Amino acid sequence: MPVMLRRGLQREDVQGYLFISPWLIGVVVFFIGPMVASLVLSLTDYSIIAPGLSFLGVENYREIALDPLFWKSLGVTAYYLALDVPLGQVGSLALALLIHRQIRFKSLFRTILYLPSVTPIVAAASIWLWFLQPRFGLMNGALGLFGIDGPAWLASREWAVPGLALVTLWGIGGARMIIYLAGLQGVPEELREAARIDGAGVWRVFTAVTLPHLTPTIFFNVIIDIIGSFQQFSVAYIATDGGPDNSTLFYVLYLYRNAFNYFRMGYASALAWIMLLLLLAFTLVQFRGARRWVYYGGA
Repeated sequence: MPVMLRRGLQREDVQGYLFISPWLIGVVVFFIGPMVASLVLSLTDYSIIAPGLSFLGVENYREIALDPLFWKSLGVTAYYLALDVPLGQVGSLALALLIHRQIRFKSLFRTILYLPSVTPIVAAASIWLWFLQPRFGLMNGALGLFGIDGPAWLASREWAVPGLALVTLWGIGGARMIIYLAGLQGVPEELREAARIDGAGVWRVFTAVTLPHLTPTIFFNVIIDIIGSFQQFSVAYIATDGGPDNSTLFYVLYLYRNAFNYFRMGYASALAWIMLLLLLAFTLVQFRGARRWVYYGGA
């Protein structure tokens, strides 16, 4: 019986591996393989258009440390992240709170709020280019009604990054809002009702009951949002392509230029690995800091 059982388990193991083999092949071919290749290329001077390559060791990384455009792109990305993450989180949470309430046509409002997030990025960027046009744009036209002389937005060094942060708010009703909505549904209603009976107002109920229970959801959304903001590329490439005086030279945009404009694939691979290490370090810091403010109901 034990021999038959072992044989049966072995057959089940083989069948299980056969079922997941498409996924395993995909991970090896499209994930692990490119990562290993990128690490190897980061130690070489590989160029797409030039045959052959030579081993450089850590020379690419040493050059990156002295590259002013690397530090410029890092600063631009950090500035954008500092604007986009708080605005996006607050906006998505506000929309989730709005549609979480028992209101008429709730499903219709949810659909309307979610639709902008599925708009193709090229179409959304084109619309916002018109909104933020300095002379004839809708945004400056609206500001002019109040006697405010609007900025040049994406054509300005000072306002290009805030303008792009404003563009990305177009999608605050997307996945972040849905995740917040799911988190709100997990807040015990009896606790909110008990707080109201004790005389707590709307703001007190939110800060003392709802917000603590939402901290795991906030933590998850913030981490995902930081990673997404650090990898921002499409809007900056379509709308500004680096902006005036590289004012919107995001990190991934600079990586893209090195890989496909300057054909320095080895240098671009080194930039990609530095980005991975930065995101890993930032995420680890967040997980350590989460112990102080993230509340888990079952803990």
